[in-house]
Amino acid sequence: MTGLCVRLVYYPPYHSKYNAIERYWAGLEKSWNGYLLSTVETVIRRAGNFFWKGMRTSANLMDGVYEKGVKIRGKEKRALEDRLERTAELGCWDITIHPKTVFL
Repeated sequence: MTGLCVRLVYYPPYHSKYNAIERYWAGLEKSWNGYLLSTVETVIRRAGNFFWKGMRTSANLMDGVYEKGVKIRGKEKRALEDRLERTAELGCWDITIHPKTVFL
């Protein structure tokens, strides 16, 4: 509804050296070394005590079911694909998502 256009540029797989979230996870995993993560509460508490580049992280348990494998097909998929623009140089690693046209 805002007309916002979003551009996503991804790092290819196995390029964790350049991907900040991969470095974050490596630090978090290292901070867990030696702790018995036997309960959900322990994991959330340990993750919540982790500092990354001077900032404390936050951790929360999400209730509900995380839907995996959701697929769209046919007209719905084509309509979505029509809104995506990929560069020739980076292909699927560089995607611009154009807003859906909404009539009020």
